[in-house]
Amino acid sequence: MCAMKGYRRPELLADPDWLWEHRDDPNVRVVDCATSDAYDRAHIPGAVRVPGHPWLKTEPDPYSHMNEPLHVIGPDDFASAMGEIGVSNDTTVVAYDSVRHQFATRLWWVLAYYGHRKAKVLDGGFHRWLTEGRPVSDAVPEVNAVSFVPSLDEAQIVRIDELLARYDELGVQVVNALGPNFYSGRSDPFSNKRVGHIPGSINLPFTEVLTNQDPPVLKSAADLASLVATAGLRPDQETIVHCQAGIATTLDVFSLTLLGWDRVRCYDAAMGEWANRDDTPLVVGEGTRKQTS
Repeated sequence: MCAMKGYRRPELLADPDWLWEHRDDPNVRVVDCATSDAYDRAHIPGAVRVPGHPWLKTEPDPYSHMNEPLHVIGPDDFASAMGEIGVSNDTTVVAYDSVRHQFATRLWWVLAYYGHRKAKVLDGGFHRWLTEGRPVSDAVPEVNAVSFVPSLDEAQIVRIDELLARYDELGVQVVNALGPNFYSGRSDPFSNKRVGHIPGSINLPFTEVLTNQDPPVLKSAADLASLVATAGLRPDQETIVHCQAGIATTLDVFSLTLLGWDRVRCYDAAMGEWANRDDTPLVVGEGTRKQTS
């Protein structure tokens, strides 16, 4: 059970047993964060698919040379998407995916950004559901549209002007959720204009918050706490997390929130924006941690 892993906020996770026990609860909406093709092949019975692209972003930005969207979906479009799949402000959402939780945590974070605080992530995702031999379906459930009223929580997000002004501020720690080769600038699978990491930022690859078992699940609170402490992160600091596109970012944000950390924020436009401008500093190499006290 999720509560037995020692998290400060275990209510943010659901395990397959909890989900099965609540399968007929009209106040629970299970949301598959896969692409439409994967959802059409098989999904958890009763699950709906998140409308559109699972990144939940806007149209491409002028600074995105890869023609990728940079910024979180707007309030009207998100309200329409949630209402379409039967998610109101009072609905308990259980999000899941098959890509190491990062699409599920993306939905969890966007919901939080728009003021919704009743979302959970299925620990182990669809892979765990299948591994445990639980039923699947290809039927699309009939859902009555509801009203979702977004309430922006700007404390959840950091935009580039603020980050430029504060990335080296005492009491602020910036976290890069990508792999060490990308962080150091040794490789860049995204073909950004420039390589490296934000000066003073700390590398916490999103894959490391998951166990090595098959299927991977979130590490226990003790293991997560050890991981982030070894990385040099402190819970009393304001924490700003980024990756390339703000997707893997949300798994680190989610994991720190599970531990009960406050002031954990997402730089949503991430390296897709930062590494493709000319006015943003980058450091190539392993880097050194700045003083935080």
